[in-house]
Amino acid sequence: MSGPTPGRSIGLRELGKFLEIQNLGLNLPFALGFLLLAARGLPTLPTFLLVVVAFVAARNAGHSFNRWADRRFDARNPRTQHRALVTGRLSPRFALGLTAASSAVVIVAAGLLNPLALILSPVALGAIFLYSYSKRYTALTTAYLGFVEGITPAAVFIAVTGTLPWAAVAATLALLAWGTAFETIHSLGDIEADREANLRSLPARLGVRRSLLLLPFLHAAGVLLLAVVGRLLQVAPVYFVALAGMAAVAAVIDVGVALRPSETRRPFRLHFLGGALFLVGVAAALFVSIPL
Repeated sequence: MSGPTPGRSIGLRELGKFLEIQNLGLNLPFALGFLLLAARGLPTLPTFLLVVVAFVAARNAGHSFNRWADRRFDARNPRTQHRALVTGRLSPRFALGLTAASSAVVIVAAGLLNPLALILSPVALGAIFLYSYSKRYTALTTAYLGFVEGITPAAVFIAVTGTLPWAAVAATLALLAWGTAFETIHSLGDIEADREANLRSLPARLGVRRSLLLLPFLHAAGVLLLAVVGRLLQVAPVYFVALAGMAAVAAVIDVGVALRPSETRRPFRLHFLGGALFLVGVAAALFVSIPL
């Protein structure tokens, strides 16, 4: 049996790096958790597949478009100057083609789910693409990216139920706060490069000290709003135990970032853990009988 074709394996690896597939774990656990909550258990297999495909495609569309829009800025940032569009390993045309193909997948998947999802899918994509230009004009781009991440629960509830209940609104606000905290931490390492390129972010506008003071409030708001979601949906108490774990993880993140503001790798991994705790809490609340 012949081995893998070298050119193809390199291409797949390059594509994975371009899309940062390894970072799917930041938001996919939340998407899956809200999918279970919206379905009040296991969704049908077609619904599950369509939601996951739409989520991944929407992420890829936004990621590809952002890489295309930021390629000149990436060339001036030491952290990003080795990205594929900067070095020429991939072309701008490829990035736009992938954006278009991924967007088409989102719209088709939404149409197969329900009419409201189809109608709103271009709106969601437009909101995702707008982030790439918001950073040129406002420091609130950090919060705006949190909002883009917060679209996930609203989109999932619409996909599964065709409605937008108050629990989905609370969940959107929760992920807005949680996502803004993450993006604030992520932006701390780019303050000087952003200022030099005249790009906006909350850390570039507020400075390190005030950004660090903001983080605990954002994390606390995110966890508390997720608790509101649990109350509105009347989930089992074990869900709230998982939220307590998320709060503990957030506290560790905040202390670690305060001690080393330029170190973003460990907070990055801990945000993975926060999302995993949420998914585990939802699954346990829905499928496991745990006396508390």
